[in-house]
Amino acid sequence: MEPSADSADASPWVAGADGFRDGWVVVLCESTTDTVRCRTVDGVDALLSLPEAPAVLGIDMVIGLPDTAQSGGRACDRAARRLLGHPRGTSVFSPPAYDALWADTYDEAQRRNRAANPDAPGLSKQTYHLVPKMRALAEPMTPERQERVHEVHPELSFFAMNGGTPVADSKHTDAGQRARRGLLTEHGFSEVDAAVSSLAGSALGADDIIDAHAACWTARRIDEGTAERCPPGSETAPTNARGLRMEIWR
Repeated sequence: MEPSADSADASPWVAGADGFRDGWVVVLCESTTDTVRCRTVDGVDALLSLPEAPAVLGIDMVIGLPDTAQSGGRACDRAARRLLGHPRGTSVFSPPAYDALWADTYDEAQRRNRAANPDAPGLSKQTYHLVPKMRALAEPMTPERQERVHEVHPELSFFAMNGGTPVADSKHTDAGQRARRGLLTEHGFSEVDAAVSSLAGSALGADDIIDAHAACWTARRIDEGTAERCPPGSETAPTNARGLRMEIWR
């Protein structure tokens, strides 16, 4: 039987994950040897039960969903956009209300998102396409599990790697990917180019692999106690009705 990721207090591994069409791409880093592994898994069950049992798992996906949708999203979303500025701040989307995850159609999700708040925004098609992964992650998440599984955002990770400056070029451009690979190499992920070459394809993009490396970098910082977050660590993060903190780490 594979070890449970929730019993991983003494594990030397940390991990970062980014979702793609067919599953999740995962990057793992071992703290004592700096060994890095990159692979894909099919679903959330596999993500939460990795054989390395990482002590910290950073996921590029919303974890602390709001109870009601608000224009501009959660306080942590707005804070993240302020840090990233324009245009990188547009990569931080406003998550749907928790209840919208259980809609069977886009129109129903729109209605549920607007139901609890007369000023609630609609739901973009791009956000709706992420609903299956948000729902799959929401089902097993608990406040106890959130002590180890953290919401991260790659652009915030690169912002921190880059000395508090957003990366100028989009991650979807060659220049943007070169810049992000360079930052990862500088920060201990020298195998990122090899990982992109071996894994990238029609379903899994180079940007997904790069983002998973950034999430792993932030997971390592969380494990070391050097990570930062939105809202700032000096402030108490708000929680939703399920007791999950609404926060984004970098």
